[in-house]
Formats: sequence, C-alpha cells, structure tokens
Amino acid sequence: MNYIGGESREQRIFFPEALDEYIGEDNAVRFIDAYVDGLQMEELGFKQTAPKETGRPPYDPRDLLKLYIYGYLNRVRTSRMLERECGRNVELMWLMRKLGPDFKTIADFRKENRQSFKRVFRQFVLLCKGIGLLGGELVAVDGSKFKAVNSGQKNFSAKKLEKRLGEIDQKVERYLDEMERADQQDKAAQEITAAELKHKIEQLQAAQGQVRRAVRETQAQWRETNFAHRCGQPSDGAHA
Repeated sequence: MNYIGGESREQRIFFPEALDEYIGEDNAVRFIDAYVDGLQMEELGFKQTAPKETGRPPYDPRDLLKLYIYGYLNRVRTSRMLERECGRNVELMWLMRKLGPDFKTIADFRKENRQSFKRVFRQFVLLCKGIGLLGGELVAVDGSKFKAVNSGQKNFSAKKLEKRLGEIDQKVERYLDEMERADQQDKAAQEITAAELKHKIEQLQAAQGQVRRAVRETQAQWRETNFAHRCGQPSDGAHA
C-alpha cells in the first residue's frame, strides 16, 4: 500500500487571480484594515503622517500599524519575524498590499511611536469590547476574551473603565518591551543568504552520501564474513 502522495513542485498550477479571493469576508484582517484606515494618525501622535516632498518616500504609518496589530493578535514577537511573515503569510500580503518593510523599518516605527501605540490599542480593545465582531464569536484581544455585543456585561462605570485602561496600558507596555528585548537578542543572529543555504544543503547531501557509502561497505564486509564463516573459510584479512 502506498502513502498519500503530494504534487510535483514543478507542476504548473492556477491560483485565483486576485489576492482578495484568499481572504474570507469574516477574516479579522478586514477589520484591522478598516479600523486603522479610520484613525486620525496625526491626532494620535504618529510621525511621518504626510509623505515627504523630496527623497525616498517612507512607508505609510497606517500600513506599519496594521502590521503591528496583526502581529500583536497573532503573537508575532520580533521585527524580523514580522518582516518574514510579510513575504509568506497570505493574510499579511493582503493586509499590507504586498509591501515588504525590512526589520529595521519595522523596529524604528515602534520606537518612534511608542506612546501612540498605547492610544491605538486602548481604542482597539474598547471597540472590541463595545461592539460585536467576527460573526459574534469570542474576540481575543490582549490575552482576554470578550463576548459579542449581546453580553450582559457591556456597561462600564467610570471606575471600571479607568481600571481597564490601566490594564490595557500595562499589557501593551509588556508587549512592546518583549519586542524590544527580542529585537536586541535577534541582532546577534545573522540572516542566512540563499547561497549559504545552498552550500549547507550541499554539505548535508555530501555527508549523507558518505554515511550511505560507509553503511554499504559495512554491510558488504558483514555479508562476506558471514558467508566465509558458513563455508568454513577465512575471509580476506582474517589471520590463519
């Protein structure tokens, strides 16, 4: 009986023509996209909210903020990981419109806009608490799970709201601190290049070939010795 087989990597396939076809209507990235597009970035204190007239154009802070919110909800904890996900994660390809900022740009955006992050996450969490999202399912934000709008606990007193905002700030601070520490640790790790990866694969294949040859030689010697023993004759190399 055979195993379930995959398709050839060289086989031509036809993907949907539009990236939008990969993203369901109820996918959370659609909410992130709409939420950030509705923010007044300058009022929230984000830098580079207007494009430069000269020099290389910067990334729109809205796009970088969308990337961070997605990473926050999906526990992507370093700038390098966010960079990699932009190139292989279909949801992020849709959300970022195939933009691929490098890890330094991603990290610098966080450092330059740390206080603004707090304001945005405050609004985001309270919005998720106040309205029904994602088809009425539980909404997971900052480690907490909130019921949809029909929950009987949707009314906040001023004291409860102040306490909740403090909890949100603490969790956002922890998240930003974790990313800062992770980025610092990640500096020592060098990204492997395609040429280096190819060389390492060739080394691995060569080592595997040596092991196979050694195994075949050992098996041949064992068969020769076993045959000579059954025939009562010494094998090559055996002492008389």
